[in-house]
Amino acid sequence: MKHLSILGSTGSIGTQALDVAAAHPEEFVVEALAARRSGTKLEEQARRFRPKLVALQDEEEATQLKKRLVDTAIRVEAGEEGVLACAALEDCDTVLNALVGIAGLRPTVAALEAGHTLALANKESLVCAGGLVMELARQKGRPILPVDSEHSAIFQALGGRPLEEVRRLVLTASGGPFFGRQREELACVTAQDALRHPNWSMGAKITIDSATMMNKGFEVIEALWLFGVAPEQVEVVVHRESILHSAVEFTDGCVMAQMSPPDMRLPIQYALTYPRRMEGHWPRLDLAKAGQLTFCPPDRENFPCLPLCEQAGKQGGDRGCVINAANEVAVELFLQGKIGYTEIYELARQAVEQTPYVQAPTLEQIFAIDAAVRQQTRQAAIGC
Repeated sequence: MKHLSILGSTGSIGTQALDVAAAHPEEFVVEALAARRSGTKLEEQARRFRPKLVALQDEEEATQLKKRLVDTAIRVEAGEEGVLACAALEDCDTVLNALVGIAGLRPTVAALEAGHTLALANKESLVCAGGLVMELARQKGRPILPVDSEHSAIFQALGGRPLEEVRRLVLTASGGPFFGRQREELACVTAQDALRHPNWSMGAKITIDSATMMNKGFEVIEALWLFGVAPEQVEVVVHRESILHSAVEFTDGCVMAQMSPPDMRLPIQYALTYPRRMEGHWPRLDLAKAGQLTFCPPDRENFPCLPLCEQAGKQGGDRGCVINAANEVAVELFLQGKIGYTEIYELARQAVEQTPYVQAPTLEQIFAIDAAVRQQTRQAAIGC
């Protein structure tokens, strides 16, 4: 049996990971659950799965949760230290990190340092500190198993083949809710418009990132670190149906792709059961019903967040951290109605232009850069 710690358990990926665990009770024991907030939902999960430890980053909510779980033997911890305790819990062997944003970076490090297998859905860990995270995984001899549907597809398509046999990786993108729109049309879209993703059910932050194509840009950076390829070996293709999740072209011209319905429980289960495949209780792909599959190049002119990230992937250093920090602030302000949709890109671009480049930042430097860029972006947003 695998002993799981699920970080971000109350979010979209976390709740679907618990669906997988519930579908295979003979295979999984949930040892720890952690979330940033949503104490009521975490209590429901705790009572259902009976983990040894739960943690809430919101300390006030954690205090209330501890009182409500007093009739159980479940330990309740609070703050970032509580989340880190879940990541490093000795009783678990596999950590699924589904936290959102740079808040997932320290737990990623804690899980690897504890010697756990890491199923990674927190792409910001690699966007902001890919070199440090991958080196730590190498030193500890522990795998990082991708949970994002695109990177899971590439991982499956690679099939363990050596890097020298790979010509390119093809990341597919849905195009989001604003596919085909011009920049001037996008200036007046609302958060409600941007949250209507055509294919996937995701949390608010990642749904907005999908709408701007910032998410796809982050996935390009993530792919560079996960698979060790050069920037020119990663290509993005828009595939509106979200059936083909990504592909690998090998040097002989053969293209291997992974296809399935757009259901995150499939890549989650693959990461949690790897290297085995287990019975799936999720929707099956019927190609005849799927009909036509379409592909086209991304619109980098009207969705400039993608090329901004592609350039950051080429530059390396702290550029991913800078863009992520500005984007996290900008998306928060957009969801609050304080800035417009197109200002998300503008604020990220300004942050890149105004922040001095650091070639090989340490972990603490990354958090210092993150804090400085957040403050700078909030000040810049006043003028938007």
